[in-house]
Amino acid sequence: MLDNDSVFIEVLKFSGIFAPLLFILLQAFRQFFFLPVGLICLTGGILFGAVAGAFYSVIGITLSSVLFYWGMKSMPKLMKKVKKLQKKWIGKRMPFSIGQIAILKMIPFMHFHLLSLCLIEISSNFKEYTKASIISNVPIAILYSSFGSVLFSLSLVTSAAILVGLSVLFYLLRRKEWVIKWSEFFEEEKEEHHKQRMPA
Repeated sequence: MLDNDSVFIEVLKFSGIFAPLLFILLQAFRQFFFLPVGLICLTGGILFGAVAGAFYSVIGITLSSVLFYWGMKSMPKLMKKVKKLQKKWIGKRMPFSIGQIAILKMIPFMHFHLLSLCLIEISSNFKEYTKASIISNVPIAILYSSFGSVLFSLSLVTSAAILVGLSVLFYLLRRKEWVIKWSEFFEEEKEEHHKQRMPA
């Protein structure tokens, strides 16, 4: 993975005026190269500076989120599979707020597109989803573009302290209400009824 990233950095260095465009495309299609979002944002910060790097990263990450949205909407079977994976990772719970999703995106080991699916679930249409994506993409872009090199060199104690702080913020940004669809309600009721009828 690091070798691939090094190759892309070298390509971007010698791309001249096309470097920002190539960087945005790299960010948009990074999943095909198995490159983490944070690492690319860090690269953008190094190559273009914190402000420009964060700006290009927001565009690229949002483009990736938009592609994911249309991919899920055009392939219902794939969306069902991703939802099953989401349930394994997250389980059935109150939907995350946009603020919570933004925090989760900043944690390196979180699956980015599962969080995008969470945004799809709390958005009523494409416009709302895109807006939520941009809002939740800004923090990770700024964080890694500006402080990425520092973050990767933090001690274990400092990293743990930051995670605790993010956990507190995550709780404070939780949704205060949960609107459940009728179809989901009856689906859960049906599952419970089925479990009760199953022999022990």
